[in-house]
Amino acid sequence: MSTKQGKQTYTNDRKVYIRETAAIVGPREKEGPLGEYFDEVQNEDFDEKSWERAEAKFTSATFHKLMGKIELKSEDIDCILAGDLMNQCMSSSIGLRDSGVPYLGLFGACSTIAEGMVTGSLLINSGGMDNVVCMASSNFCSAEKTFRMPVEQGGQRPPTAQWTVSGAAGLLLSSNPGGPLITSVTVGKITDFNITDANNMGAAMAPAAADTIIAHLTDLGLAPDYYDAIITGDLGLTGSGVLREIMDLHGFNLYDEKKECFKHQDCGAMIFDPIKQKTHSGGSGCGCIASVFASYFYKQLLYGNLKRILVVGTGALMSPISVKQSESISGIAHAVAIEAQ
Repeated sequence: MSTKQGKQTYTNDRKVYIRETAAIVGPREKEGPLGEYFDEVQNEDFDEKSWERAEAKFTSATFHKLMGKIELKSEDIDCILAGDLMNQCMSSSIGLRDSGVPYLGLFGACSTIAEGMVTGSLLINSGGMDNVVCMASSNFCSAEKTFRMPVEQGGQRPPTAQWTVSGAAGLLLSSNPGGPLITSVTVGKITDFNITDANNMGAAMAPAAADTIIAHLTDLGLAPDYYDAIITGDLGLTGSGVLREIMDLHGFNLYDEKKECFKHQDCGAMIFDPIKQKTHSGGSGCGCIASVFASYFYKQLLYGNLKRILVVGTGALMSPISVKQSESISGIAHAVAIEAQ
């Protein structure tokens, strides 16, 4: 059983391991600074007739890639937790409909993979499940069409805009030993600072990230220095700056004096080269933190380069309807503490 610590955090009594990961991305992501870490690259359309079908194919291919890397069969998987940015999480449901595995659809926007890890960890801790797959996906063109404007219109993108990652990632959480260990999780609260600009999601999500990180550290009585890295995704360059300022205001310094760099790292700021690739404030989308964690950070844990990290998935809880009605963009963030074994 999980034990509640403070107001929002749960520590694991039953060990939950991240046994294996898989990530398939598009060409732009492969050409970025982290390109060597991804398992596979595919064209954004994945040889499909629509962007939505392409994203579903990314999900399906990633699930099969993950299953091909482990010794388990589909009947050994107790549940898949998956989500995306499309209406009713259709990319996940279409991509996984032939899996033959029980399925729970999740929506946390760009925080979906973290929401899956939180939920999967609690399900395994309950004793009812042993093997849970967490997945998330996104596609640049389908997201632009849904939340902003079709790419074909050639609209001008402001400096705060982020480039939705085309890709999908999957993680196998298991009670069976092997891989890094999830030690605790923090469930985030909805925050809203009246941001209405769909091209400035970093500003909308940064307060949620700060709120969850502070809650996690406070609930467990920790300082930021406890972790080798505090990883968000995906605030981008703009949102990362806002987060660090908010944390400073609350007395939590994310700067590592010894290494002369920020302990905080953001997947959206890392996945692209903003100058060479002209991605403005960086990457975003459900596939951003999912693919960066499943590839780069997971390997850093396996290699021993990182011992303890806090993964904080951030999401902008907006829909096509809320954007068109100029509704403010609420933010959410969930945190997962992970230790190398």
